[in-house]
Amino acid sequence: MAKYQFFCIPDSKRREFTYINMESDTYLAEKKQLLQSGFAVEDDVIYADTPEEAVEKFRSNYIYALDEYNNSYPEGGLIKFMIESYQEIRRKLGK
Repeated sequence: MAKYQFFCIPDSKRREFTYINMESDTYLAEKKQLLQSGFAVEDDVIYADTPEEAVEKFRSNYIYALDEYNNSYPEGGLIKFMIESYQEIRRKLGK
């Protein structure tokens, strides 16, 4: 199975997105270009056999259900809070 990372335009409600196969030789360069173009990493990595399957999983928003399950435990919620706080601080310092 391949690993796919999805990127969205902020505030586009996941309608404007693209993805990169993380096993690609050009992954890091492509990721850098997308981030510089205003895209943001969306959700976690999606494992799929084909790009079409990855897009289908992304559109179904199945990561949201996993996220909610993980956040239902205090440990998971605390970790998520810490990660999102760190990302927000980096985003503010980067601007």
